[in-house]
Amino acid sequence: MEYDYIIVGSGFGGSVSALRLSEKGYKVLVVEKGKWYKAKDFPKTNWNFRKWLWVPSLRFFGIMKLTFFRHVAVLSGTGVGGGSLVYANTLPIPKSTFFKTGSWSKLHDWENELSPYYQKALKMLGATKTPKLFDADIGLKKVAQKLGMEDKFDATNVAIYFGEENVTKEDPYFKGMGPERTGCNYCGACMTGCRNNSKNTLDKNYLHLAQKQGTKIVAEHEVYNVRPIIAEDGTNGYEISIKTSTKLFTKRKKVKSKGVIFSGGVLGTIKLLLKLKTSSLPNISDRLGQDIRTNNETLVSVSSLEKDKNYSKGVAIGSILDTDENSHLEVVRYSEGSNAWRFLHLPYVTGSTIFSRLAMVLISFIKSPINYFKIYFLNSWSKKTVVLLFMQTLDSTLRFNRNIFGLMSSTVSKGKKPTPFIKESVKLIKEYSKAVNGVSTSFALETLAGIPSTAHILGGAVMGENPSEGVIDKNNKVFGYEHLFIIDGSMISSNPGVNPSLSITAIAERAMDQIPAKNEVYN
Repeated sequence: MEYDYIIVGSGFGGSVSALRLSEKGYKVLVVEKGKWYKAKDFPKTNWNFRKWLWVPSLRFFGIMKLTFFRHVAVLSGTGVGGGSLVYANTLPIPKSTFFKTGSWSKLHDWENELSPYYQKALKMLGATKTPKLFDADIGLKKVAQKLGMEDKFDATNVAIYFGEENVTKEDPYFKGMGPERTGCNYCGACMTGCRNNSKNTLDKNYLHLAQKQGTKIVAEHEVYNVRPIIAEDGTNGYEISIKTSTKLFTKRKKVKSKGVIFSGGVLGTIKLLLKLKTSSLPNISDRLGQDIRTNNETLVSVSSLEKDKNYSKGVAIGSILDTDENSHLEVVRYSEGSNAWRFLHLPYVTGSTIFSRLAMVLISFIKSPINYFKIYFLNSWSKKTVVLLFMQTLDSTLRFNRNIFGLMSSTVSKGKKPTPFIKESVKLIKEYSKAVNGVSTSFALETLAGIPSTAHILGGAVMGENPSEGVIDKNNKVFGYEHLFIIDGSMISSNPGVNPSLSITAIAERAMDQIPAKNEVYN
């Protein structure tokens, strides 16, 4: 075998797997379809579409991908480090409901089982409570005070090196084994790529250390086939087919590995496995593609009309409000100059049909023409705007299928279909708009089609007691196959209701703990 393990994707699950397997003596290859990005390579603003967006057909090879389905629009990350390059650094631990619901609930006492792994993940990711609050956070604090929830307001735990602002120092996390870091300058550019070397992306911790242990990382390549060798259950290993992902003329090659870990995120892993289930991996559970969750999110922008405020200052998400036992509200910011979202927004309205919503949009323009003129043409959008991220643990699920064109499509599986018009969020949006003297807008697709957006698509290969209940077992092993694992957002088996990256990291750490060291296997 050329490798002991090949890991498909370099996000949170893949990065953890790469480090822990290499520490245990295994020969590891990580295949990532996105590019290597250094601090100087990130776009200065999101107007640089070529470096910000991943649209290969237009030769855009940036760090963020937009994918549209019938029931949800998904924002995801690409590049070495996966979603960590574009995510908002926020690392909350979910409430108890997460551990006690969904297909995995009866497999373990997950809250206690995962507790030490959450702490390990927080340490590895360099989590620190945000030390400063800025205008957008103060607006959320005002909402908390107005609603009598000031004790439910808090600064976020984030994967950022604060240190001395703009001062570069030797690795502060791994006894000098990590790269140099620079103190955060609160520019708000976390989600377009940190050019200040302050964000603790996975290439600066897990992947950096994995390379020191011998892991090989191949960027700008993607896996398109995984075929068992000799034995149908993969006992004798797998042949993995790989092709280039950014070149006009595709090069292909095949490598062999004892085991494979799928870590391409929901959009990568589920799409690939749905294809392979019809060919080389037919024994994958029929549950594949089911139990897709959107974290019950809404994303609504509020643009302040106050001249003396700067809502771009701070980290991407600097504060959080637990609005009730099932819901959370966070304020999200972009750096000054990142105004590209502006023209994709319409007035935020909540009508039940497209016709009623369009009528309300027109009424909004007629009622406040000067305010909307300022938002679209005069004000710096990012400097005056925050995005309110509302999340719930309440559950509803989708199913992803493979259509006749080889693409994924969505259907409603259980519960109500996702909606951008969640009753609890509407009240909070109004309160925040009052607090900052702002006008609310939302992504045009939500207004026109009633389709919500999410940055946290989860599930599709959930845990279960057997193949009729899940795709993987409690140790992330794929039912029906040996040495085949799924370790990414696809494995999340209930709705966390908060940013899920920390949970993915913690579950990945536990999964790797279940795999013995190489010398134990062969002795």
